[in-house]
Amino acid sequence: MASLLAYGEPPWIFKGSALYQLHLVKAETARAFIPKDCRLAEAFGYTLGGFFLASYDDSPAGIFDELVVLAGLVWNPPTYCAWAARVLVGSDEACLHGRKVFGLPSQVGRFSKKITALPQTPESKTSNFLSTIGLTASSSSYRNHMDVEVREIKNQTAMNICNINLNATVSQQDSKGWLGPFIKMSLPNLSGRTKHNSNLLKYSCQIECRVRAVRPAKVSGPSALDADKENSTENQSSNVESGTKRNSSISVMLSKPILALEFNHMKMRVEAPTTVAACSQNTI
Repeated sequence: MASLLAYGEPPWIFKGSALYQLHLVKAETARAFIPKDCRLAEAFGYTLGGFFLASYDDSPAGIFDELVVLAGLVWNPPTYCAWAARVLVGSDEACLHGRKVFGLPSQVGRFSKKITALPQTPESKTSNFLSTIGLTASSSSYRNHMDVEVREIKNQTAMNICNINLNATVSQQDSKGWLGPFIKMSLPNLSGRTKHNSNLLKYSCQIECRVRAVRPAKVSGPSALDADKENSTENQSSNVESGTKRNSSISVMLSKPILALEFNHMKMRVEAPTTVAACSQNTI
């Protein structure tokens, strides 16, 4: 309870940077996370999911990283809302707040980052065209590759979830670099129906930031050896359902990316969630 009080009163403000990556996710994979009385938005057997990887340098819980795995879109009039399959946060306080207040499937995570500078490869005609219209970074002679290894901490055991390879040019860190236009946007979300908060909840993230389209990050799952160890741990703890959902959330991360947006100088305002009576079963 002390951790919840430390967050203070809403709205809660988060500042930092993020990558918002959209994927085509198989509807059958997404349905494992969506309440039965909610309608998943799908077409040709797929829905729109992906992930939101954020690094906050100022927040009610201080400095921490967050990975939100988005299973898909759910229809709730008058709009579609994102549904989180799994949330990993590098803060015990943020984890507790997400569970109790927002009914999110939050887990404490460990984020390990490694940056490597590699020579810039010759650009293709497509890359040159994207650079011309401002959808790629400038012509720096070398490019920074950041590998983010995300592990879930459970029962004092670290379980590998995924590795995310981000491409970032040197000019990105230069204030003179083009970081895209300043925009304001709202990301509506549905959550809840968990053991920590059984209500169906709706909330939105009001974001102000500089945004630009970038090449999608490359995501890889845990190695076969890690997977075997984790499955063994799950069997021993009789927590098979939790392991199954974790594996399904990894499948979401490994699905086909279609668009990646980079948020810089981000300010995200989050109001307290409101209770929703039920999802709409009707389509628009």
